[in-house]
Amino acid sequence: MLKLIALVIPLGLDTFAIAAALGIAGLPRNQRMRISALFMVFEGGMPLVGLFAGQLVSEVVGKYADFAAAAVLIVLGVFMLLSRDEDEEKKADLLLRTRGLAVLGLGLSISLDELAIGFTLGLIKAPVPIAVVLIAAQAFVVAQVGFRLGERVGESFREVAERVAGGVLVLLGLGIGVARLTGISL
Repeated sequence: MLKLIALVIPLGLDTFAIAAALGIAGLPRNQRMRISALFMVFEGGMPLVGLFAGQLVSEVVGKYADFAAAAVLIVLGVFMLLSRDEDEEKKADLLLRTRGLAVLGLGLSISLDELAIGFTLGLIKAPVPIAVVLIAAQAFVVAQVGFRLGERVGESFREVAERVAGGVLVLLGLGIGVARLTGISL
């Protein structure tokens, strides 16, 4: 369960960063529920897609599944650490203006980290129903908090939240790898 919570928390920070950017950009209050629901659906659903891929890979890599999970987390964390702030601003701007099918495409783009986490869930054999509920719930709650705080705080706080999320994922990936090498159970 500790691994599961450690996987969900960084996702919340990333969601918060995007929601705060939307709050900074002036997302109207009447759109907040729509965007929160979008985050919840995509971020709760994408781990299932990743899970199926993770289960397939787990069967192929067998005893090295923990190393594969650690590698996925590290790569995702590094990606978050190195991502440019302009990318988040573009996503926020697109969310403010999109309707219809464009929302689906954007929903997919903002939930790619959840796809990777779903892949990891399959590799570490985490409890899927609990993981999906936690991820979807955190997406909704953290988005609402991000919108409100984004109205009030500067952009530098959003950038810090995203960097912290990336760092936590890298550390979690390293922890899983070290635990596997040393035989410690997390």
